[in-house]
Amino acid sequence: MSNHSLNVARSTLFWRCLFAVVFTSSSLLPNFESKAARAQGTEYCQLSSTAVQEKESLRLSALKGNEDAQTSYQNMVEKHGEELRECRTRTWPQIQAIWLRLYPCDIQPGTIDQIMDRIVNRGYNQVYLEVFYDGQVLLPARANPTVWPAVIRTPGSENVDILATAIKKGRQRGLKVYAWMFTINFGYTYAQRRDRQGAIARNGKGQTSLYVVDNGSQVFIDPYNLQAKRDYYQLVQEILRRRPDGLLFDYVRYPRQAGSDSIATKVSDLWLFSPATQEALFKRAQNYKGLDLIRRFLSKGYVTGGDITDVDKLYPQEGEPLWQGRIPPPAPSSILPVTDRQPLLQWELWQLAVAHAMQGILDFVTLASYPAKQQGIPTGVVFFPDGNQTVGKGYDSRLQPWDRFPTTLEWHPMLYGTCGNVSCIVTQVQRVLSMAKPGTQIMPALAGQWGKSVSNRPPLEVQMQALRQFAPQLKGVSHFAYSWQYPESDSDRKFCRVK
Repeated sequence: MSNHSLNVARSTLFWRCLFAVVFTSSSLLPNFESKAARAQGTEYCQLSSTAVQEKESLRLSALKGNEDAQTSYQNMVEKHGEELRECRTRTWPQIQAIWLRLYPCDIQPGTIDQIMDRIVNRGYNQVYLEVFYDGQVLLPARANPTVWPAVIRTPGSENVDILATAIKKGRQRGLKVYAWMFTINFGYTYAQRRDRQGAIARNGKGQTSLYVVDNGSQVFIDPYNLQAKRDYYQLVQEILRRRPDGLLFDYVRYPRQAGSDSIATKVSDLWLFSPATQEALFKRAQNYKGLDLIRRFLSKGYVTGGDITDVDKLYPQEGEPLWQGRIPPPAPSSILPVTDRQPLLQWELWQLAVAHAMQGILDFVTLASYPAKQQGIPTGVVFFPDGNQTVGKGYDSRLQPWDRFPTTLEWHPMLYGTCGNVSCIVTQVQRVLSMAKPGTQIMPALAGQWGKSVSNRPPLEVQMQALRQFAPQLKGVSHFAYSWQYPESDSDRKFCRVK
């Protein structure tokens, strides 16, 4: 592709970020509660309690060294895998996935087997395994060339590759295992590196995300920073060496802020104040007038009539201020009073700043997904359905341009609405469906537990029936998370001591 064509393509993609967002309203919903209460486990490809208990007994006997039990256990694992595959081909949805985080304790013999068995027992045929989160990577300590520490740092376990083990154990049961990764959120450990300070995103108030996110653990980087790109690219390559069945990018956005800060209404609210982001923004100028106004707008948050007059005097040989995507008004600026030009220029500079921030996210995803694309490994993006919306004259502070994510990626919208029923969940999926281009593979994520309400959300089967009613074309759904379905097991695994 020529440089001109490439620039045109980039400019087109950049400017598309500015167009309006489509809003949908919820409709009156039927009551799914009674239907779900009558639903049998087989509707969701779940195994009977008898089969579950028999398999678990065999697993425990095999752990104690019983060779006959080991053979019977492996045969049952294979049998259940075949049954699951057959069931999912005739059951909606064809793909039912679950989100999973592993801990250092999970290296103990038999633990991964138990986890994967439970996943199959509940009718899941895909696992989204968290491989990069909270500034840690699920790689062996001695085979971890990345800038992040390994999740498992227990003495004596430096060579344990729990990621490779989980992929192998999952596939033995007919499961596809995706690698699920934080993206723009690099974690607290990254912020502790003195040689990476320039890669951390900053807003116009001199803050990093450490100061605006409650738990103090989330560090969002400048997506334009070359070092951050290199660090993440290397991480993706290391994960792909384990040959997962897919790759999922999460935290593909800027920080979520609270209160009035949840809406970005001025340039100082945006994460534009790290060196690489600013340099890239200035390069969007197409003449000196445009560059000068961009600099003034970024430094003050606005431009005045005096600024425009100054710029006209400084560069009399130029016409209208220009930057990528700007189409100046047809009337020559010389015949328009400054008072008429200032509001339009200020609004256009604000739109440029927002679009530039969004484009950084899009470019980072394109780069991060490239190695998987080269290997033919499916890749997806995880997002909030309301993360890209305009609110009054501002934008959601996350600036998550998911409606511009490529249709070649799987879309995994998080339908985490909490209104006590399915109405808000259906509204969210309607919004995604209304904005997705034909051919986009949409895989909604639901939060909850089977059989009971939790956190003001209906049981999973109620949510599933609502999705099937309103979006039967969906081929896949995921559930957040394994830890919600087995909370006691999760807390035991999180805090146990490796023997």
